[in-house]
Amino acid sequence: MASLDFYSRFTDPISDAIDNLSGSGLGFYGPGFGLSVAVGQYQDTTFVTNSDGTVESVQADNIKYTIEDSGNINSATSGVNVINIPNDYASLNVRFTNTDSVRVQNAKLRIFDRSNIANAASGVTTQVYEVRHPEQTQTGAGLAGQALAWTTFTYADAAKELAINSSPGASGTNASSAGNGSLTSEGSAHQSTRHDWYLALSASPDSIGSKTQFGLYVTLEYL
Repeated sequence: MASLDFYSRFTDPISDAIDNLSGSGLGFYGPGFGLSVAVGQYQDTTFVTNSDGTVESVQADNIKYTIEDSGNINSATSGVNVINIPNDYASLNVRFTNTDSVRVQNAKLRIFDRSNIANAASGVTTQVYEVRHPEQTQTGAGLAGQALAWTTFTYADAAKELAINSSPGASGTNASSAGNGSLTSEGSAHQSTRHDWYLALSASPDSIGSKTQFGLYVTLEYL
């Protein structure tokens, strides 16, 4: 049986699943839960919360967009190049599992209004980066072929898609190494019962008020 699940923290086995069936997800806030983010600024904290952002749950690692190729991790005041952000510090883990080993292709994500995947999110600008750095430290050259900057989603980006890595394998370690430890390197031919993507997410309100018409949608093919 195939399953696509979302997690906010990355201990193994993971206990902090985001219960998307009950309408929960990630919420982005100012210095703490329930505190606003100023218009045109990006969040300082990230929490698992309910569908309208009013119930506090586990606090996720926070990656705050600073400039196109870097971000602040949690409460740090100096930016880290996005290619050096470890998987363990990503805001979100998207995990595909299947009873049999399979390869995954054409994996894509959208930021949408939680109503129609052809619509952009309402009232918020979102920065997304696929983290591909299966190390414990913020050093090293990252993985060969990974993106060097955030991807921006705005109200004008209806149906915009971001392609994410094919067949990343368990813990995202199926990738060509650029000096980062012992990784497999079968590329898109890699087969596994589990594939993990790690995403840094940063959000900025375009106007005052809570933004709830705001979601993330992932599609993929497996064979």
